Amino acid sequence: MQVRVQGVTRSYEGVTALDNLSLTIPAGRTALLGPNGAGKSTLLKILLGLTRVTSGSVEVLGVDPQTDPLGVRARVGYMPEDDAFLPDMTAVELCAYGAELAGLPPNEAVERAHAALFHVGVDDKRYLPVQGYSTGLRQRTKLAAAIVHDPDLLFLDEPTNGLDPPSREEMLSLVADLKDRRGCDVVLSTHLLSDVERVCDHVLVLSAGRLVADAPLKELLGRGDGRYLARCKGDAGALSRALTDKGVAVTPGGDAAGSTLLLALPDGDLDVVWRCAVDTHTQVRHLAPKANTLDETFLKLLE
Repeated sequence: MQVRVQGVTRSYEGVTALDNLSLTIPAGRTALLGPNGAGKSTLLKILLGLTRVTSGSVEVLGVDPQTDPLGVRARVGYMPEDDAFLPDMTAVELCAYGAELAGLPPNEAVERAHAALFHVGVDDKRYLPVQGYSTGLRQRTKLAAAIVHDPDLLFLDEPTNGLDPPSREEMLSLVADLKDRRGCDVVLSTHLLSDVERVCDHVLVLSAGRLVADAPLKELLGRGDGRYLARCKGDAGALSRALTDKGVAVTPGGDAAGSTLLLALPDGDLDVVWRCAVDTHTQVRHLAPKANTLDETFLKLLE
């Protein structure tokens, strides 16, 4: 367990951003999801010691950010969504400055800055002012500044924001490798659910300041709703009519040949499928629960 949040409420002038929130964040790569106003940004600020709780308690890597924010920030990296560059600073200067703020001596900070920039692919332009970089280079520089002090835990806020497809893939590859190559656990806050499916193994979903889902990604996507995909050889139309007569809701599965059916079997009664297949002389060559997409699961959780 890297993070523990217990009964946290945070209110702003009568508006409750977090409502008696309790959760834990395990080691690995965890996604923090939720619509606008769900409380994601407020939670990150609390975990970094930038915002105080109204009530409740928080621990990050065994440290209370409410009483020891600098102790937390020495072990945690943060890549903000918005640019936060000082004018005319080069990438090396920016990363070295961040390393010194985390407690490293100046000489070591410069060495770490070069190493972090090399790791993220900002090498030949590291002596140029960051404000003149492309969006992709700026995002990678922010990532380098977040990992320059070798944190144990990294908070990423929309790391692929504004990136074109090649740059987005490069960023996701860097994020996916952080755990194995640098031993750094990751909390990814994003609106791009495809990014979550690409790099995360655990998901937390907030809505209106409350936790509505906390599960491994595979488990979350595997939660069935009684829908099954059946691929047939033979008269799929006859099988569809027979199943409909038995009270099974059947819709086309979307393939051009019309041989795939989507069946609603809320009770998981597969025998009815086999009986109707025998009666209509139709081969059912594949029958399995329909895998939910993260988009579908996310929308159902918010409902």
